[in-house]
Amino acid sequence: MADIEKNEEFDEIPTIFLTDEETGEETEFEILARAELDGQLYFALIPANDETAEEYIILKAHEDGEDIVFESVDDDDEFEKVEEYFNDLFFSEINYDEEE
Repeated sequence: MADIEKNEEFDEIPTIFLTDEETGEETEFEILARAELDGQLYFALIPANDETAEEYIILKAHEDGEDIVFESVDDDDEFEKVEEYFNDLFFSEINYDEEE
């Protein structure tokens, strides 16, 4: 159902540059993970070089000719479903009950 990958196998975290359509400002983001759900590709991203970032953002991607376009997930149900997958991926490895 879902192809979810976390970037733990890379020596360097892959990054992409996204341009804000309104301001034209370009920002570099680290790709934390990607997920393909129901044929739609989603990415979990955080701003690169921002050690204060506490939350990741979710964007969906689609091809527009030869370009890949990233856009926000506006549908609440769709967003919740994708967020749940990423949260399971990121936080399921933490075992608070494990004794040392």
